Amino acid sequence: MSNLLQPEPTALPGNPAAEAALDAGTPAAEVAAEHPQFSEAWAKLADDALAGGDTVAAYAYARTGYHRGLDQLRRAGWKGHGPIPWDHRPNQGFLRSLAALAKAAERIGETDEYERCKQFLVDSDPAAAEATGLE
Repeated sequence: MSNLLQPEPTALPGNPAAEAALDAGTPAAEVAAEHPQFSEAWAKLADDALAGGDTVAAYAYARTGYHRGLDQLRRAGWKGHGPIPWDHRPNQGFLRSLAALAKAAERIGETDEYERCKQFLVDSDPAAAEATGLE
């Protein structure tokens, strides 16, 4: 039974070719160049940059993945609020980009942006916040 007070969850369309390339170990930069709309590649680039201490690059990669994901969410009927389920893989690229953007923003002292992104992630799906370490 759906909640009449909240919109239906949004599920982004998949990109099987890009998913398969990442799963096969193709470098994320190659996948992003081949499939620039694929947020999961941008999220991987952002996560790798964060892990390597390159916060500015992480911020840029995460922002790219975030904006590509927002475009896709809007095309999928999302109206700026409502659930974006973590358990649907095509949503994970957007949600991981959002989490990486929050982390990078915090590292560069953008506290307001960190808080906004973190809350957006929790509001989208608390499981996403837990999976990305932003609970």
